[in-house]
Amino acid sequence: MEEVILVRYGEIGLKGRNRGFFLRHLERNLRARLADLGGEVENQFDRFVVRAPQDQEEAVARITRTFGVVSASPALLVPAELQAIEEAAVEAMRRALGNRTTATFRIRARRSNSRFPLRSVDLERHLGALLLQRFPGLAARMKDPEIEVGVEVREEAYVYTGTHPGPGGLPVGTGGRAVGLLSGGIDSPVALWMMARRGMEILPLHFHTFPFTSERSKEKVVRIVERLATWTGPLRLRVAPFAEVQQAIGRCVPEPLWTLVMRRMMMRVAERLAEAAGARALVTGENLGQVASQTVEALHVIEAATHLPVLRPLVGMDKQEIVTLAERIGTYELSILPYEDCCTLFVPRHPRTRPSLQEVEAAERVLPVEELVDRVVAGVEEIPSSQPTFVG
Repeated sequence: MEEVILVRYGEIGLKGRNRGFFLRHLERNLRARLADLGGEVENQFDRFVVRAPQDQEEAVARITRTFGVVSASPALLVPAELQAIEEAAVEAMRRALGNRTTATFRIRARRSNSRFPLRSVDLERHLGALLLQRFPGLAARMKDPEIEVGVEVREEAYVYTGTHPGPGGLPVGTGGRAVGLLSGGIDSPVALWMMARRGMEILPLHFHTFPFTSERSKEKVVRIVERLATWTGPLRLRVAPFAEVQQAIGRCVPEPLWTLVMRRMMMRVAERLAEAAGARALVTGENLGQVASQTVEALHVIEAATHLPVLRPLVGMDKQEIVTLAERIGTYELSILPYEDCCTLFVPRHPRTRPSLQEVEAAERVLPVEELVDRVVAGVEEIPSSQPTFVG
């Protein structure tokens, strides 16, 4: 009886001829996640099986934060023989009960090995009767039982009592590479997470306005990146010095256009870094109508500063939906720390909500745009994420 982890994927299973491409990336990502735990990852037709990790709880935590994984179950692996399955079911129930003597339960069996003599429904009945005999305090319940014993009979058999949900989506690395603009607020970390969940490799970019914002503002973003890295794998944060740009905008640009010109400058810097890194898109946490300046006209003016596609996964979400997702992925508590970022400085009292591209381009002509972008790019600092903590 061997302890393993059964890993399930969902959307990948719907792929056609390119299914192998996605599976290879998921297998590679799982191996990378578990490398220091010594776990072996095996691809076994519509499942991955992880054998012998040194710390199973930590391994499950990492696996269920890997994009592409739908769920994972610590399982007992035994030969596909009835007696071995019986023994595993008894052991799994004993562990699930712990110190309890009573509980409701049901059996869910799935037989894909046609050589196994019992059909799935017959195996469920057989194991149910066995467990009732061995544990007199049990009561069978088909709806919402306290314990569900899962049995999958393949070339070997897997028996388990717990299933941990994963994030789903597609493996990181299958959806191309993008530079993700990260302010430190609630929205942009969620936006980067969502695109990573669609398989994108994200290069986070933060614009830092020291000394107008503090070093603690940057440290907050570093912590957010480390939290995101628990989902995506290692990330490398780019921190762009942006104070000179914002000062120039404050001096030379009409106040109602400050935010628009600032975001267009961010697009130019991000595009330059994307080209150097082989990225083919930009990701932002912009939303339609969340603040007065986030209009369709404003979004058009902002994205006109770059030739790259600008992906805005939050554009149709309301604020509470974004907050709920931020809480789920663990960035909310960091995002609400009270340290200002560049987006909260130099905010115009009356921003232009229906700008035209022509008036914004005219306002920018007084700025040495290329020189400013050159200096920002030259000053970019790269900070790799540290080893993330998953358990505890």
